[in-house]
Amino acid sequence: MSLQVELLEQSFEKVKPQAEAFAASFYDTLFTDAPAAKPLFAHVSIEEQAGKLLKSLVFVVNNLRNSEALVGALEGLGARHVKYGALPEHYPLVGAALLKTFESYLGADWTPDVKQAWVDAYGVITEVMLKGADYSEAEVALPEEEAPGLPVELLEQSFEKIKPQASEFAASFYDTLFTDSPAAKPLFAHVSLEQQASKLVKSLVFVVENLRNSEALVGALEGLGARHVKYGALPEHYPLVGSALLKTFESYLGADWTPDVKQAWVDAYGVITEVMLKGADYSAAEVALPAESPISKEIAPKGILGVFANLFGGK
Repeated sequence: MSLQVELLEQSFEKVKPQAEAFAASFYDTLFTDAPAAKPLFAHVSIEEQAGKLLKSLVFVVNNLRNSEALVGALEGLGARHVKYGALPEHYPLVGAALLKTFESYLGADWTPDVKQAWVDAYGVITEVMLKGADYSEAEVALPEEEAPGLPVELLEQSFEKIKPQASEFAASFYDTLFTDSPAAKPLFAHVSLEQQASKLVKSLVFVVENLRNSEALVGALEGLGARHVKYGALPEHYPLVGSALLKTFESYLGADWTPDVKQAWVDAYGVITEVMLKGADYSAAEVALPAESPISKEIAPKGILGVFANLFGGK
């Protein structure tokens, strides 16, 4: 189904100035029209839930033109909602309350076309989340505690310095990868390296822009890891990519490649690797990184699971 992206973006833009009131009104409507949904929120703060709702809506609308990232994130969100007790029959209740709230806040701007755009969008969201909900109990288990985050500002600031040379950076990454690891080259035998370079830049931008949105980022990375299995990627390729990526950052950042910046990217790549491998559904034995690989040596002091504990938080 082709969504009406511009209508969705424009209508949501009109709601944003009243975003907090909109979210509170949504929950009022949901609990009034569907009291059966209220027990799902018995042990959570509605204010926090309202914040999460807004964050999710912003993420969806901001990524309507980035379907790969959006689908991965929504599948991950669907998986986690199983753990919260969400059932398929709850989705229509949420959808009805959401549409009612949009109608209330948009007023005369809630035209038949806008309504249909949101009906279609929620239908797609539901379909993708329910697909993601088809996970085992182990896969949807949530961490019991939030761990301290990565140095998000360092990652953001250092990547900002790369962006003006993003295309050259990506091309240099592949040159480094193929020079240092010729065994990786056959993976790209049937693809355009220009397109791959563009995808790399897009992925890095997505990661950095969502460092403060761990739920969406984890879902997207798990989906990306699953897709890379189909491309022929194996666990042993991840350290090779990481080593080439760090080398390329060092080359382009020059004096700005400080020990702190280096460690920030080592940790970040460790998290990316762990989450993607989880999405790829490899066994524990298969995901063990070769001890002699450059990226493994960087990560070794913490261990990759230790790095994963620092799940993309940040102030």
